[in-house]
Amino acid sequence: MTTEAADTAALLTSAREALERYLEVHVDDDGALTFSHADVPCVIQATRLAEGLTVLSLTCVVAWDLPDDPAIAASAAERAGQGLFGTLGVVRSEKGIDITLRYAFPAEGMDPSPLGTLLMLVVSTASQLRGDLLGIGPGE
Repeated sequence: MTTEAADTAALLTSAREALERYLEVHVDDDGALTFSHADVPCVIQATRLAEGLTVLSLTCVVAWDLPDDPAIAASAAERAGQGLFGTLGVVRSEKGIDITLRYAFPAEGMDPSPLGTLLMLVVSTASQLRGDLLGIGPGE
């Protein structure tokens, strides 16, 4: 195994262990981590950008196949300006619009507790946004 592969595998293992305190996490064949939080599917991947700089990339699919309504896109854009963790994306498709939340950060050397907290902040933001966009209250 190359150093890059070992670094990314170790980082994904740390992320899995940190998230398993809160959620059920699956490891895909390619090593990516997948899980759901409040009906928001998420994936985490690791990439080494340079020597000593391995990042985790978290993508949450907040909503999909929403009506292509300018008000929904405007709401997502307004919400994007309020967020501290992640970048919102709006993608148009034949079925409507899909909204994602992405967050990438250098995570090498992070202890499991703060790593789990940081990941859950992003995931909770995605879940809250989903609820806001779909008019779903907590626990519904």
